[in-house]
Amino acid sequence: MTFKNFHFDLDDNGVATVLIDRHDEAINTLGEELVLELTPLVDRLEEPDVRAVVIGSAKSDFLAGADIRMFGTISTPDEAIDALKALHAPYDRLEALHVSGGKPVVMAIHGACLGGGLELALTGSLRISSDSDRTQIGQPEVQLGLIPGGGGTQRLPELIGLAAGLEMIVAGKPVRHHKARKLGLVDEVVPREILLEIAQRRAAEAIDAETADRGPAMSLSTKSLQRLALEKNPAGRKVLFKKATEMMMKETGGHYPAPKRAIEAVQIGAEHGRAAGIAAEIRFFAELVLTHESAALRSIFFATTSLKADSGVDSDATARSVDHVAVLGGGLMGGGIAAVSAVNAGAIVRIKEIDTTGVGRGLGYVAKVVAKRAKRRRMSTFEVEQIMNRVTGSATWAGFGNTDIVVEAVFEDLDLKRSMLKQVETVTQPGTIFASNTSSLPITDIAAEAARPEDVIGMHYFSPVEKMPLLEIVTTKKTSDETTATAVAVGKAQGKTVIVVNDGTGFYTTRVLGPYSNEAGFLLDEGTSVEDIDGAMTDWGFPVGPLLLADEVGIDVGAHIAVIMAEAFGRRMEGPPLMAGLIADGRKGRKNGKGFYLYDKGERQGVDESVYAALDLGPRKDFPRADIAERMSMAFINEAARCLEDGILRSARDGDIGAVFGLGYPPFRGGPFWTIDQMGAESVVDKLIVLAAKHGDRFEPAQIIRDYAAEDKKFR
Repeated sequence: MTFKNFHFDLDDNGVATVLIDRHDEAINTLGEELVLELTPLVDRLEEPDVRAVVIGSAKSDFLAGADIRMFGTISTPDEAIDALKALHAPYDRLEALHVSGGKPVVMAIHGACLGGGLELALTGSLRISSDSDRTQIGQPEVQLGLIPGGGGTQRLPELIGLAAGLEMIVAGKPVRHHKARKLGLVDEVVPREILLEIAQRRAAEAIDAETADRGPAMSLSTKSLQRLALEKNPAGRKVLFKKATEMMMKETGGHYPAPKRAIEAVQIGAEHGRAAGIAAEIRFFAELVLTHESAALRSIFFATTSLKADSGVDSDATARSVDHVAVLGGGLMGGGIAAVSAVNAGAIVRIKEIDTTGVGRGLGYVAKVVAKRAKRRRMSTFEVEQIMNRVTGSATWAGFGNTDIVVEAVFEDLDLKRSMLKQVETVTQPGTIFASNTSSLPITDIAAEAARPEDVIGMHYFSPVEKMPLLEIVTTKKTSDETTATAVAVGKAQGKTVIVVNDGTGFYTTRVLGPYSNEAGFLLDEGTSVEDIDGAMTDWGFPVGPLLLADEVGIDVGAHIAVIMAEAFGRRMEGPPLMAGLIADGRKGRKNGKGFYLYDKGERQGVDESVYAALDLGPRKDFPRADIAERMSMAFINEAARCLEDGILRSARDGDIGAVFGLGYPPFRGGPFWTIDQMGAESVVDKLIVLAAKHGDRFEPAQIIRDYAAEDKKFR
């Protein structure tokens, strides 16, 4: 019997080996055709000549979950329910092969085993994983505003326990092979080269064995006894689910319905049995797939997927090979750039500082990043040594002759950056890229006196570099396409989500923060409290409010950038004269323990009430948080639209990704352009006109939003 999406082989011992191989895609995903073919596959596996089953993959990933594109075709809950039932039926029959049919079912897992892929693996009697770093196992559905829909809310907690199962499902973070083995999610970890051979051997050994249909036995360890005490009695379960809900609400702010539904589905199964839990899971999934939150999160998924294939240029220019990276500056930014270049991109890295103390600081930062990865068992001692051997430092220009790209991360000063560029051009070969990590200064100004302007580009990282996912690459009219493509390739190798924007003061991300931050200042000046301003925006979905963000970035840094923005854009970018008062009072934020908030040994304690007196502000007034959020969000959205109108952004897609991944714009709102589309451009224009009448021309609607409203168009 032949299949389009599976390879089937039966050996002399009756062990059937099934390799998943979706014929129309490079990656194994659960498309409609593959799901339909599961039924005849299981028909064959139920035949008496099959005594055991091994399921693996003919591709580099086991099964990466559902084909997300299918969710956009669902228009009613009934359609979703029918689609899920079509998946549950063969999955249930696969499980029955070993539970009631006495046929061992061994899953051979390498690469992505996610979502519906893990749910397939959970139907087996044994799971064996490769020891590859590529192997990731998890239920990431909440990241798309959904919950597991193929039995994951039931089978996963049954296998690894309620607490661990809830953590995996509600957080949506995959685990690697060593964590999966510790959890009992996989039973054995072996080298990839012998994965299939070992799986076939285990299947043959398990034929007719009494324990073939049993999962791993729970030991009577203290931890196991605690799990039994907590999960196997109603009082313990009540405490567990209560804590899980509290933690979920703290993490999500209640903005995401999927984690709440996931907890409910697991709880229903734990208290009323698997059948009831499965019914709830299917019902909840069908409800969630039609929500605005899921649509927004899926839009982000598709946008990031398309960016992975985007070279950053419209021509056929290709990226040059980059083996040697130099970083100017060993501070937090420079050290972080050096770390991702060495650890993720595998480059040979040279850190340049003004003295040996600075060099040591930069090398120490890289060592700190590497040590954290080693502690999480993401790399071996040998790999740590290899990485650190690739990173060197110097207080001179020695070692720059063979550098492919130099990234400067020095202070935000135009003359200093021009000086760095001039010196780099004298010690490097033609073709060496000079990338400025400026957050606001136009790259054109930095390159004004460059001997090789075609090799100059902006690479704007976000702090901390090793954690923040976005890289904003800034091109001038003279930057060559080859330079752009190379910088994009470097960013991707460093593990970044990369957007390419055109040059201009503040580029995109810093520019949209300008009116947003200014509006916080205007509200403060009008009598709004720090708590209400920041609280309104966290209620709206930002991870931190604008005033706390100012403390984190550094009030002095923000003040410096504010001057640059006001000089470039005039009155529209001028905020109230609060920054000068903050600086005069010695407030720099967290870095010196004095800002909008109080700090004790670096730990934030609460609002510093003395800030009002320092700024000569009167008593605080009550402002509705909804009104605060509207002013703040409209300022942000309007400037994002202007960036697209002015040609800074290449697309609305890039604007949404830049805002979400770089600035913490609420993912469930999809980004500023997705928000405009959901609200309707006409509604946004109306709101801005009202705000402009009350608060001034800074809220005058961007012409592009007016145009889209008149033409009833969408940005995304």
